[in-house]
Amino acid sequence: MTPPIASATGSHTIEGIARVVRVEGLVAWLEPEQTTSCGSCASAGACGAGATGLGTVASRIAARRFPLDNPGGLTVGERVVVGVDDRALIKAALTAYALPLFAALAAGGLAQGAYGSDPLTLVAMLGGLGSGLLAARAGARRLDRRGDLAPRFLRRARPGETCHPGQEET
Repeated sequence: MTPPIASATGSHTIEGIARVVRVEGLVAWLEPEQTTSCGSCASAGACGAGATGLGTVASRIAARRFPLDNPGGLTVGERVVVGVDDRALIKAALTAYALPLFAALAAGGLAQGAYGSDPLTLVAMLGGLGSGLLAARAGARRLDRRGDLAPRFLRRARPGETCHPGQEET
């Protein structure tokens, strides 16, 4: 991904390059391109870039495919630059991680203050975590319905363009 690019509204867009792998009517299916650092991080097996983990490499890469509206007539094999608003990514991270954690800690703190019992505090924390996860699920659905997390087509990639400014493709 490239560094954030400022927009007129003051927000930033996180950009990445993807390749069109299938076109179905007005929907293009894209796969994010791997960068040279992909596959060497600790979570490579989970994202599909690494050669370890469950399933074949092809099935993990196929799981990373995502749809994109295609009114511009993209064709299979084209490279495009897509972007997501950085504020949407922050909202998603807060929804997925901070909300359940806050709910668990708040429930545990209230239980500890009210009863002073470690077993009850543990039960309250588990209940708070469950409630927080349910709230996070509802929040994620809302973000998804609004389209906040959907990548947006920005432009067709220039020949040799990579995710890293100033570097040419080899």
